[in-house]
Amino acid sequence: MKSFEKITIDPDVMAGKACIRGLRVAVGTVVGLLAAGRTRDEVLRAYPYLEREDIDQSLAYAAWRLEEGEVPLPTS
Repeated sequence: MKSFEKITIDPDVMAGKACIRGLRVAVGTVVGLLAAGRTRDEVLRAYPYLEREDIDQSLAYAAWRLEEGEVPLPTS
């Protein structure tokens, strides 16, 4: 797995969703806001405890996950 030092996955935080620095802000939330047309500055105003690097790494993590392929295992 590629290293994403700002992305954490903890079953006790947000039901194990990928989050930013252990905070209760899911990567999907940040990516979704950007996809909906919000700017980085708007996201940072909405979540003042986030940093620009958090947004960058959220996008990189989402892109990496999309590139990751699943290979079905034989059932027999």
